[in-house]
This record gives sequence, structure tokens and C-alpha cells, in this order.
Amino acid sequence: MPLPNRHTPRAKWHNYNGAEYFVTICTTDRAHYFGTVRDGQTQLTAAGECLRTQIENVQNHYPYAEIPLYVIMPNHVHLIVVIDGDKTPYDRTRRDAACHVRNNADAAHDADAARDGNADAARDVPTMGKNVLMQNVANRQGWLSVCVGGIKSAVTRFARENGLPFGWQSRYHDRIVRSQNEMNRIAEYIEQNPAKWETDCFYG
Repeated sequence: MPLPNRHTPRAKWHNYNGAEYFVTICTTDRAHYFGTVRDGQTQLTAAGECLRTQIENVQNHYPYAEIPLYVIMPNHVHLIVVIDGDKTPYDRTRRDAACHVRNNADAAHDADAARDGNADAARDVPTMGKNVLMQNVANRQGWLSVCVGGIKSAVTRFARENGLPFGWQSRYHDRIVRSQNEMNRIAEYIEQNPAKWETDCFYG
């Protein structure tokens, strides 16, 4: 369950500088390793507490990632994960290099246009285009995978070191949040998940 000081991403989606993902990670065979739901609240086991610690401290290990809202359920966890492209080393290097190339192209194009007496064409320079946009999306999904994988590994290691039965489903589900309305719907679902546990698709 989220701590009281966690902030909701409702009405904040447009302020994020990066990609926002709705992530769901399940345990093996949906076994109830993380706790039980009582009176609309998740009572966490030791494995669940370890997972909560990893989520709360995610920026200590992955400075480019933020988890503004999450909920830990008995056999799965829902997360909103924000990947900040300005803080990922590869994306930042790529962005700076792209700006350098684009600025050089601007200068060369402006010089040619001025020499030819075509001032109107001076700023008509092609942008980096859709390919770079898609590459940036792919890069951020890669950093998301690193972050999620790190959280999963830390909980697995804790369980192993403490002799706890535990296992993750090998894959996880993620999707990009594309609008404020979608973010609000996801936030509402996460916040109400424990109260609606018995009707949830993961219940069992």
C-alpha cells in the first residue's frame, strides 16, 4: 500500500518531463507472497515490505526514475513509473549530440541561404523527425526495464537470503500513459485497488 506521503499524479501528468508508464508485475502463479487484504488495506509480509522499500527508494538507485503512485497487492504490484529523459545518460548524450548536429546544420544552411540572397529559407531546416522520437521512446523503455529489473532482483535476493518462498512472473506489463484523462483513470484504479480486491482480475 502507498505511504501517506506519496503524491498522486492526478492533474500533474503534463508537468512531467519524460515518459510515464503504467506497470504491473505479478508473482509466479499469482501466489500471495506480498500480503493479505483486510478492510480495504494490504497487510504486507516481509517480502511486501521489502518491495515497498525498493519502490520508495527507487531514485537512490535509478535517479532517472520516479514512482509517484503505486499499490502492492497480495500477488502483484501496480506502479506509475516516470522516466526522465534528461537524467538518463544515454538519452542526455544523444540529445546533446543531436542539438550540436542540428545547430551546425542550421548555421551551414543559414550561410548558404544568405549567400544566395534567400533570407526566407534561412530557418527552413529539417527537424530530427519521427525516427529520433521513436528512438527516444525505445531508449526510455529500455531504462524502464533496467529499473523494473532492479526492483525485482532486489526482492528476489531478499527472499532468498531470508529463506522465504518467492518468485516473480518472468515478464511484466507496461503501457505508456498518453493523456491526463488516462493518468487520472489509472490513478483512481490504483488508489481503489485494495478496496475492490475481491472483484479484481488478479484476485485468486
